Amino acid sequence: MYKILIADDHPLFREAIHNVISDGFPESEVMETADLDSALALTHEHDDLDLILLDLNMPGMHGLNGLINLRNEAPTVPVVIVSAEQDKQVVLQAITYGAVGFITKSSPRAQMTDAIEQILNGNVYLPSDIIRTQKASPRRHHEEASIPPELLQALTRKQLLVLERMTKGESNKQIAYNLDIAETTVKAHVSAILRKLNVHNRVQAILSASDIDFTAYLRR
Repeated sequence: MYKILIADDHPLFREAIHNVISDGFPESEVMETADLDSALALTHEHDDLDLILLDLNMPGMHGLNGLINLRNEAPTVPVVIVSAEQDKQVVLQAITYGAVGFITKSSPRAQMTDAIEQILNGNVYLPSDIIRTQKASPRRHHEEASIPPELLQALTRKQLLVLERMTKGESNKQIAYNLDIAETTVKAHVSAILRKLNVHNRVQAILSASDIDFTAYLRR
């Protein structure tokens, strides 16, 4: 069904994630490797990979540099970071550098399956608990351009509600369910939000809006 590469230097975790894939996506072909060089070699040998599950801290990675190298070598293969890291800024940086998702190793099995399914369906997956509860580091926050109030005022009430849920790490499907609107409507709202806020992608919108007090704008 799918062809997936697990790149992680911990045999027990590789086995665990292999079992998640086998149970959730039967008949998938799963390959495993324990370092970045081997992962790069396998991506050259198998140009039909559907997904790479990449550990941030295995040999050769040097943090997010390994992700950048992998994206440069195999730009068409979706990469999701699977890590014990739970810092919000690392999560957002990984997405900025080209990952299509970030799964924490402490995630329950069902949540991992759901995350992989969302990513295989073409969505970006962010761990909502991290996005919702932690602030970006103060240094990084000041580096990011905050949204001028007049741009927020330009958003409709529905667009504000959608943006608020985006900052909580919700997917379009989750937003559609929670706001009781069609997923196509959510996509239209997201496009309008990016345009009005003058940002290029979803992650930039989340970064710039993560500290906004939405209740102040929704009261109007």
